[in-house]
Amino acid sequence: MAPVNIQSIQKRYGQVKVIHDISVDIADGEFVVLVGPSGCGKSTLLRMIAGLEEVSDGEIHIGRREVSHLPARDRDIAMVFQNYALYPHMTVAENMGFALKLKKANASEIAAKVQKAAAILGLENLLDRLPRQLSGGQRQRVAMGRALVRDPQVFLFDEPLSNLDAKLRVQMRGEIKSMHQRVGTTTIYVTHDQVEAMTMADKIVVLHGGLIEQVGAPLELYDRPANLFVAGFIGSPSMNFIDGRIEEGVFRSDKGLILPLPEGFPIAEYGGHPLVYGIRPEHIRAAAVGLPARVGIVEGTGSEIYAKLDCGGEEISCLFRERLNIRFGDKIEIGIDPASIHLFDKASGKRL
Repeated sequence: MAPVNIQSIQKRYGQVKVIHDISVDIADGEFVVLVGPSGCGKSTLLRMIAGLEEVSDGEIHIGRREVSHLPARDRDIAMVFQNYALYPHMTVAENMGFALKLKKANASEIAAKVQKAAAILGLENLLDRLPRQLSGGQRQRVAMGRALVRDPQVFLFDEPLSNLDAKLRVQMRGEIKSMHQRVGTTTIYVTHDQVEAMTMADKIVVLHGGLIEQVGAPLELYDRPANLFVAGFIGSPSMNFIDGRIEEGVFRSDKGLILPLPEGFPIAEYGGHPLVYGIRPEHIRAAAVGLPARVGIVEGTGSEIYAKLDCGGEEISCLFRERLNIRFGDKIEIGIDPASIHLFDKASGKRL
């Protein structure tokens, strides 16, 4: 195990800069998720940590060593990719122990480490099988086991669950987190799925356009997003955004909808300024007396109801935890929790 320190890292392809001066400190044993949309630079950053991409500027430290320009084999890391990359002609045990065999480890040491990793990942009964005899989830566990037997200082995961179906992704999320809790190795995990990030991470790094938008614990990003991008990216369904401004002590949308403000908000300071009003769908409730709305799309999942409402000309998404009997075209009233309201400066996108 070792901390990872990334100092002012940049990546250029010719004149095109894809990573802009990124700095992150990752504590020993921490599970950090790099998250963002496609093309944001998260996989490029991971590959620079792994030594699979050259660093244009800046430094990467693993433990006490600067590794910025060391080859991948000398960095004491293990990487799990999106595709399993298993040798089809080797058994599970042979695949898991192959890296140790290349290092000339003795057979008894290899067998002991393979057995230990197999026990952690629930592969004990599959060690004699070939990859073609395994399910997708089992193959991904073998890929994880191959990394685990190397006992590296840092684990790197590059979107390892993208090829799995939805149910299996949920199962594998739990298995990866469980493995980390048992082993305690510093882990850096890349995904575009913010649900994976929220459920697995000790700390999330949100990337956009090769820049860090915010770093923090999952609930910190959910409760106090730094800007409009983070607010819209973290949380599922996405936060509602309504353009408007404060007039006469209330928020008035550009379409005339009047909405409540958070208690203690400095109205005088921001009165008349173009703002964006943010409220998460799960923080809106059905109310006996509230804002009138007309029901549009309704999607029930059993445990909750997702609905899009027309509220004074504004489309507002709601996630109701209670079981409501609502259909397209119904008229209802909704209430907004003032403590859950977010306000952003429209020009800069920053949360106020």
